[in-house]
Amino acid sequence: MAPRVYVTRVIPEQGIDLLRQHAEVDVNETDRPLTQDDLKNKAAEYDALVTLLTDHIDRTVLDAGRGRLKIVANVAVGYDNVDVQAATDNGIMVTNTPGVLTETTADFAWALLMTVARRVCESQAFLRAGKYRGWGILMMLGEDIHDKTIGVVGFGRIGQAVAQRATGFNMRILYYDPVTQAEEAAARVGAEQVNLDTLLRESDYVTIHTPLTPETHHLIGATQFEIMKPTAYLINTSRGPVVDEAALARALEAKQIKGAALDVFENEPEVYPELLELDNVVLTPHVASASVATRGRMSTLAAENVIAAFEGERPPTLLNPEVLGNHA
Repeated sequence: MAPRVYVTRVIPEQGIDLLRQHAEVDVNETDRPLTQDDLKNKAAEYDALVTLLTDHIDRTVLDAGRGRLKIVANVAVGYDNVDVQAATDNGIMVTNTPGVLTETTADFAWALLMTVARRVCESQAFLRAGKYRGWGILMMLGEDIHDKTIGVVGFGRIGQAVAQRATGFNMRILYYDPVTQAEEAAARVGAEQVNLDTLLRESDYVTIHTPLTPETHHLIGATQFEIMKPTAYLINTSRGPVVDEAALARALEAKQIKGAALDVFENEPEVYPELLELDNVVLTPHVASASVATRGRMSTLAAENVIAAFEGERPPTLLNPEVLGNHA
C-alpha cells in the first residue's frame, strides 16, 4: 500500500505533483487553516503532513500521530509553529525549507526598506488622491540610503544576504547575533559584530532576520525604541512577535523613530490597529518569499523531504536528526 500524505493547505503544484509520484496525496482544497481537531485526525490517519506556518502543530497533534506519522514537512524556513521536541518524543521527523527563499526574502526586505525611507506608499497615495499639483522642492522628502548605517539583527542566511546588498549602497554594516558564528561571511561584506544596544544606537536602518524563540519574543520593544535614533527605520521580515507592536506604534506616534516597514505581525492576520492609521508605516501581508520561483522551490523541497523519509533516507533539511534511529 502506498504511503499517505496530507497537505494542510494548497501549495504550488510542483510539490504536489512530485509527491503524487511516490504516495497517495490529499490536499485541503479550501486553502484555510485546519482546526486543531482536524490536524489531530490527519496526524493519526496519514504517514506525512505537509504543513504551513498557519498550522499549529503542537504536542496534542504529534501525540495523535505517534506510531503512524513519520514526518512533518513545514513549507517555511521558520518552524516556530511546530513543537519539534514533541515530534522528537514521538519519533516524528520535522523538516523546513531553508536556503531556497534566502535571496527572495532579502530582496523584499530591501524593497520594504527603500519604500519606507523614500515614502513610496505615501507618495502614491498623495498622487492617487488628486493632491499632486506639480513639482515642489519640499514635497515628500525622504531619507537617503547610500552611505548610511544598517543594523542587521540575526546574521543567518537571510541576514547575510541583506548585508551583501548593503555593500552596493556603500553602507556601514553592523550585525547582532549571539548564536550564529558568521565571521567569514561578515568579513566578506565588511560587517562589524556589535551588541544589540550598540546596533540600535548607531543604525539608520534596523532590519530583523532572527527566528522566533522564547529569547527573541519582543526582542524589540519600548526599551529598544528609546535607544534608536529619531531618524531611524525598523524593518521586519522575520516573525511578528519579535517586535512588540503596541510599543512600536507608541514609538512612531511619539517620533522616537521615523518609520517602520513590516511584513509580519504578532497575531496574524490581525494587525495592531494603531499601525494601520500611521502614514510612516509600510505594511505587507507576509509576502517576503512570495515569488513564483521561490514558492515553487519551497514546495518541491518539502516534497523531497517527505520522499526521503519514505525511502528510509535522511531528509535534506531534517531539524531533529536524533529521531533517525527510530526509523532504521
